[in-house]
Amino acid sequence: MSVPLFVLASASPARKRLLESVGIQPLVKPSFFDETLVVAEDTISLVEGLALAKAKTVAPDFPQALVLGCDSLLVVEGQAYGKPTDAATAVARWQTMRGKIGELYTGHALIDVEQDKTICRTGLTHVHFAPVEDAIIQAYVASGEPLQCAGAFALEGKGGALIERIEGCHSNVIGLSLPLLRQMLENLGYSIADFWPC
Repeated sequence: MSVPLFVLASASPARKRLLESVGIQPLVKPSFFDETLVVAEDTISLVEGLALAKAKTVAPDFPQALVLGCDSLLVVEGQAYGKPTDAATAVARWQTMRGKIGELYTGHALIDVEQDKTICRTGLTHVHFAPVEDAIIQAYVASGEPLQCAGAFALEGKGGALIERIEGCHSNVIGLSLPLLRQMLENLGYSIADFWPC
């Protein structure tokens, strides 16, 4: 079986960097899918539904590719959070999250277009937020970083200093679980090493 093109249906630079870090050179094709069109009763169904919708939007353009869609959502004390809409929202969210434990869900949808096979999986990581003071929260939000991220923090950026510890997959918090992706590739008959440049 020949190695297909790997397409990332996401505009996330963090997801692209994660793939590159394990030897996958993806073609980036953001889906621009309207996320309000997906409604689900539980978090896993929601993140997998959004990931699948993103991958399906892009897949028809690549008849011989693997297309990966992802979507992340943070849940703290039963409240789900995506990207904050503005700085005031990010500040209020951090004031709620500090000192608490969040559940970071990332839905993954991998479509093998040529084989007409699709796999969906969700990674879950527990994030322990530091009990940071208001001044730190204000400075962090002013940096702009939280406004680009589900959950209003970037583990691989300044936000990493505001996280006490994590339980589970580190890369899942950044945007996609690399171990989970490896398993999904294997389920479709590929090895992750197939995508490493010779």
